[in-house]
Amino acid sequence: MADIDRQTIRASFVEPRYEIIPMKGVEQQLAYLPDNAIVTVTSSPTKGMDATLALTTLLRRRAHTRVVPHIAARLIGDNVHLKDLLQQLTELGIEEVFVVAGDAETPVGTFEGTVQLLRAMADIGHSMRVGITGYPESHAFIPDDTTVRVMHEKEPYATHIVSQICYDPAVTARWIAAVRARGTHLPIYVGLPGAIDLPKLLRISMRVGIGDSVRYLRKQGGTVARLVGGYRPDALVENLAATVADPEMRVAGWHLFTFNEIRRTEAWRQDLLTRYARTSP
Repeated sequence: MADIDRQTIRASFVEPRYEIIPMKGVEQQLAYLPDNAIVTVTSSPTKGMDATLALTTLLRRRAHTRVVPHIAARLIGDNVHLKDLLQQLTELGIEEVFVVAGDAETPVGTFEGTVQLLRAMADIGHSMRVGITGYPESHAFIPDDTTVRVMHEKEPYATHIVSQICYDPAVTARWIAAVRARGTHLPIYVGLPGAIDLPKLLRISMRVGIGDSVRYLRKQGGTVARLVGGYRPDALVENLAATVADPEMRVAGWHLFTFNEIRRTEAWRQDLLTRYARTSP
């Protein structure tokens, strides 16, 4: 890897985003977050938006922590519920949210998807930055032409894109280039799995519809069998270095899917910063 790419990669990991899940045990992991961490809080179809709001409130009490709660369309009852939620987030000092459709099979209210929710948020009025999801590989449940069309519809309401996990760096690189070729210029944060327990990673990956990526991972010369100590995303980072370093691709940084393995993921990041501080011989 060229030294310029190494320097760019190191700089891109100085301030990544850490995604966490509002579930039992996460509070014990929060101590491993670095100062000035940007933390995104997911929404659970079983626990509803209240769990997201509770963890967001807890994190806001931590000094030097910026919190980005997810707002899941299918977990919002109606415009009154949405307006109340936006007001609570504003009072908490939240400056950014991440808007998703959500994993609930049946909407709890009137919102079916992300575009409908984004339009309602715009009608209500707010000053928060808004992130939306991008899909580098074909989604198991959504046709490709639909994901392309919906991104175009969401773009006017968004400030940036966060890509779903993809274990094939070539697919991610091609997708970023395709997004730019279609005329979408929003900054992209590349979704990256953290350093986590491998069975957990594979289980979650299949559940969220990225089975093609899992199959790619399994084909990499027995990689899965060798990762007894857990998964580390070094190969993804190394193979995406040129894309991240290309200013025309407008990669803003990394979104670390920690799956609440914050201690291990942060230890991996610190190790990466140390290794990439050294120039190649």
